[in-house]
Amino acid sequence: MFNIFDKKNLTERDICTKYITPALVETAGWNRDTQLREELSLTKGRVIVHGKLHTRGKQKRADYVLYHKTNIPLAIVEAKDNTHTLHSGIQQAIEYAELLDVPFAYSSNGDGFIEHDRIRGVERELALKEFPTPEELWRRYCEHKGIEDPEEKRIYAQDYYPSPENKTPRYYQLTAVNRTIETIAKGQKRVLLVMATGTGKTFTSFQIIWRLWKSGTKKRILFLADRNILVDQTRTNDFKPFGSAMTKIQNRNADKSYEIYLALYQAITGPLEAQKIYKQFSREFFDLIVVDECHRGSAEEDSAWREILEYFSDATQIGMTATPKETRYVSNIDYFGDPVFTYSLKQGIEDGFLAPYKVIRIDIDKDLTGWRPEKGKKDKYGKEIPDRIYNQSDYDQELVLERRNELVARKITEFLRATNRFDKTIVFCEDIPHAERMRSLLVTLNNDLVSQNSKYVMQITGDSPEGKAELDNFILPESRYPVIVTTSKLLSTGVDVQTCKLIVLDKRIESMTEFKQIIGRGTRINEAYDKFSFTIMDFRKATELFADPTFDGEPVQIYEPKGDDPVVPPEDPIQPPQGGDDTVECGLQVGPMHKGQRRTKYYVQDVAVDVVAERVQYYGKDGKLITESLNDYTRKAVNRNFASLTDFLRKWTSADRKQAIVEELENEGILLEALAEEVGKDFDPFDLIAHVAFGQKPLTRRERADDVKKRNYFVKYGDKARAVLEALLDKYADEGLTNLEDPKVLRVQPFNKYGTPIEIIQAFGGKEQYFQAVKDLEQQLYRVA
Repeated sequence: MFNIFDKKNLTERDICTKYITPALVETAGWNRDTQLREELSLTKGRVIVHGKLHTRGKQKRADYVLYHKTNIPLAIVEAKDNTHTLHSGIQQAIEYAELLDVPFAYSSNGDGFIEHDRIRGVERELALKEFPTPEELWRRYCEHKGIEDPEEKRIYAQDYYPSPENKTPRYYQLTAVNRTIETIAKGQKRVLLVMATGTGKTFTSFQIIWRLWKSGTKKRILFLADRNILVDQTRTNDFKPFGSAMTKIQNRNADKSYEIYLALYQAITGPLEAQKIYKQFSREFFDLIVVDECHRGSAEEDSAWREILEYFSDATQIGMTATPKETRYVSNIDYFGDPVFTYSLKQGIEDGFLAPYKVIRIDIDKDLTGWRPEKGKKDKYGKEIPDRIYNQSDYDQELVLERRNELVARKITEFLRATNRFDKTIVFCEDIPHAERMRSLLVTLNNDLVSQNSKYVMQITGDSPEGKAELDNFILPESRYPVIVTTSKLLSTGVDVQTCKLIVLDKRIESMTEFKQIIGRGTRINEAYDKFSFTIMDFRKATELFADPTFDGEPVQIYEPKGDDPVVPPEDPIQPPQGGDDTVECGLQVGPMHKGQRRTKYYVQDVAVDVVAERVQYYGKDGKLITESLNDYTRKAVNRNFASLTDFLRKWTSADRKQAIVEELENEGILLEALAEEVGKDFDPFDLIAHVAFGQKPLTRRERADDVKKRNYFVKYGDKARAVLEALLDKYADEGLTNLEDPKVLRVQPFNKYGTPIEIIQAFGGKEQYFQAVKDLEQQLYRVA
């Protein structure tokens, strides 16, 4: 006889409620309000792009996280129902424990616990009543971390800032903050944190400073940045809770009555002794210095930042960067030491905290073949052009091919017209004159929108006060204008444009640091404004830097249109160039520019240019370029999940939601959208997989829908229900599986002519009967397999 109270018949949630939670709270003494969180989401789930739509991959969610106090986690507990063994959840618990950087992982099915000690590498079985108390686990935690001195424990246990907006740190921010506090509590003076652009370095800095300041460990703190906008954003946003204890050093005024100082490094130093405002403070004044974006000035031994850091050499110094610089000549690792924590662009995209991106590579004929002027040829201003071969490294530096600029502007405009003309766009140019030309060309090509608002296209460069005045409006998601911005270097770093959806590269980028920073302008996600992904349009082969082993977050797709191909990719690597800004490279000569030497720039109007080359490249789940055929790659990936066609059919047939299997396959790196481009857009995922992986003859969605109609399957339903099912079949044939399983489809045409969604569902006898009818319809669809 079936007994609902038999432990084997209880759900996982019942096991938690009846056995695990009482063992933790009532027996072991964990405080449910302050030391225990249930079903805590650690990641958001990777964004998977489907043309203009997107879905989320599976979140990583911990059943229980146990804390010493808020935001200082100690252990993970993973729960399973009682049909599983005691060990079933331990590997998942260990994975989550590694994410949160805690030493203890537990698994339970309601009978007891398995404890995994990550530091010692041992496991043991515990009865329900034997789970460790908060005091015992905190003691063991401190032993594992080497936090033994009472003063170290006091510093480490200092509370986070209690945000009234309930803004809680993400799991990797917790790890970054806790490791930094732990390192400083032990007496280390130099600390480096590496966190990808868009992952909250400033918020992380704030929590570190807050805890050290509140504990009294650090009393006077200096926060250094190299852009005024970074200092101002920090002061008014993340650092706002410091209130009256905080000041910004400006007007060369060193007021010593504050505790938290924010400074633009240019404002406190300079080549002249009178400009070195930092020397108005004694060497011992600051006991903590945080350097934002330390990959730039502070890495170089002769830089102004390094000068400031060495003056306050007794202070604890924390470097924050998205791109650690480690070259033959420059090293911030050499100065700060190895990072105590790294969170990469690739990991941020995988976790769903950063936006994935596609790349459109456009090769221009004169870039690939070069251009050599005929003897005596003069530019538009009458200057004779030196006889040599000019190539991509010369354009817009030495030589301006005006038709090339026109082609770039036209391709940008074509893309926006085909997608959304109000998607915020940054066009990176070689220099300020190049940015000026691109602005003018884009104005002409978009004159219909410019006539409505002159700020639709703007140049934002260091020499343009009008453009810089609009920077805040470009940054603000709620501000519609400017939409398209041309720039050179000003927007390459530190500017938080959350809704930027298109980044155009029409400049040479030979620095991995600069490349990562520019890519970072688009990686932020803003769900409120439907920003989940972005596109990079590359005219200069800059994205060949993806092939560099030091790059850690490859694109989901690279598309290279040819000739008159559409600039928007269908819906569905070489060593980086060598050299630098002081090198003129050409086919006939290579020579260095002498310092202070002014380049002569030539402007040519009558040289035709065109787009050449077409290639689509894809990257797998591991971020590696797929070098085999897409069919072979798919077949191998599917076979890792399904041993045979029978295995696949069994899983597909038994699934309550077919879309869940589709999402699972996409999470495994199977590129269904790209596969549809090669095999056929009229096939649904079932037929694509069955055909490519197992050699099954595919049927189009229309053929499957027509087969169902021929069987007169709908006769058992009433008139309205039958009409709705037939409309669902047509919707499936036209658009695919997603709409079939989503009840929201009942709100749109042609379903709204049958009544409201509630009225339509009632025609089937209720919600449960409606979903059963859809499930039966799917069984009919895939009967011919």
